[in-house]
Amino acid sequence: MRIAIVGASGAVGQEFLRVLDERNFPITELTLFGSSRSMGSVYIFRGKQLLIKELKHNDDFKRVDIAFTSAGADVSREFAGTITKYNTVMIDNSSAFRLDSDVPLVVPEVNAKDSMHRPRRIIANPNCTTIQMVTALKPLDRLSHIKRVHVATYQAASGAGAAAMEELTNQYRQIVNEETPVVEKFAYQLAYNLIPQIDVFTENGYTKEEMKMHYETQKIMHSDVAVSATCVRVPALRAHSEAIWIETARPISVERAREAFRKAEGIVLQDCPEKKEYPMPLFAAGTDPVYVGRIRKDISNPNGLSFWCVGDQIKKGAALNAVQIAEYLLNIC
Repeated sequence: MRIAIVGASGAVGQEFLRVLDERNFPITELTLFGSSRSMGSVYIFRGKQLLIKELKHNDDFKRVDIAFTSAGADVSREFAGTITKYNTVMIDNSSAFRLDSDVPLVVPEVNAKDSMHRPRRIIANPNCTTIQMVTALKPLDRLSHIKRVHVATYQAASGAGAAAMEELTNQYRQIVNEETPVVEKFAYQLAYNLIPQIDVFTENGYTKEEMKMHYETQKIMHSDVAVSATCVRVPALRAHSEAIWIETARPISVERAREAFRKAEGIVLQDCPEKKEYPMPLFAAGTDPVYVGRIRKDISNPNGLSFWCVGDQIKKGAALNAVQIAEYLLNIC
């Protein structure tokens, strides 16, 4: 396969390189693209030096089979035509096309077949929090239709990029050294703090991040499930956590839920409270699965179930999910 990565110097772009190598993805040619600022930067992939090319409106994608794009929604919108002009499949990590009716929004463990219908040759990678949540919801939805979801997310600095992760690390160091912490990437100091806002607020009082979880979940699961989310930035470095409450059409026992999670693709069950075994971002960082634990009946609702899940935002929440889509296409073809 002839592969391109757009936004190769960013946190997700770098993760693409690691994931492609880890999974031994078959690549005959790999081309890296970036902005004029990152043009000429050198990265090593499988022992070879690769220079970042500047992304331009030209014929650079004529020989590319799949392009992984992670350079922001504006770049994706501007260059989609250029990238797909010669039948390149664009797997886009931005929010640009996620809710477009003619662009499939795919999490392979949930709706891999949707990727086969791509009239614009674009497949959208969902929001990181949505990917993690629907991976966990799908095995339960098979047991009984999920009618309603309430979710509170605890999102690491990694969700705002490499510079945000560096800012959090620096803030802790600055505070220890009795210096004033520098705040640039977030509205407030993140170290020793929680920020109950991710993205801008909409007219209904929810943020765009929270509304993404509502609409994207419905599209991916082909469901009328209603999702109400509260998204919070927390001072973890990498890997998002979510507290999830679901209401199903029929009751699901804790035992059946555990068994469904145990058998589900892409999920690791960590649910042994008596031994203090449950998912935590400290241990999920850098790994592939979505980890699920703290499974219990919702004592406020006879058809309710509660659980906790954790997943690496940069891996399963971004690069890994996109590569898994490409693997599915490769296996189908």
